[in-house]
Amino acid sequence: MLPQRKTLPHTPPPWVSDDAIYFITINCAQRYSNTLANPKVADALFETVAYREKLLQWNVHLMLLMPDHLHAFVVFSSFQAIKKTIKDWKRFTARSLHIRWQDDYFEHRIRNQAERDEKWSYVLNNPVRAGLCQSPSEWQFRR
Repeated sequence: MLPQRKTLPHTPPPWVSDDAIYFITINCAQRYSNTLANPKVADALFETVAYREKLLQWNVHLMLLMPDHLHAFVVFSSFQAIKKTIKDWKRFTARSLHIRWQDDYFEHRIRNQAERDEKWSYVLNNPVRAGLCQSPSEWQFRR
């Protein structure tokens, strides 16, 4: 039997500013399978991200899709809880794109420039470490 993981609260303290940037990782339920990194799914996922930006639910600075997970740098809206924003997005993409997500997600509030630089480098080099490309400049940026 697998150990029970502690549920994370995902509620920022009241003193955190509304423009705080969060480093997010969301995993697919089926690990080590290419669920996200194919053009049809990727395009649709990025469309849902852009749509929710237009609704002012979040501002995504960077999102990287790996085969079985994604990383993002996000500023969330102050009018809706982070947990609800991600839960609603995951539910929508699960239904419309048939993506099976893990129940929870990882988030870390970026506290300073050094943390931002460290996490940003980690994300940009994730495809290199996974053997998907030789350098970060080989993968495609979209906006």
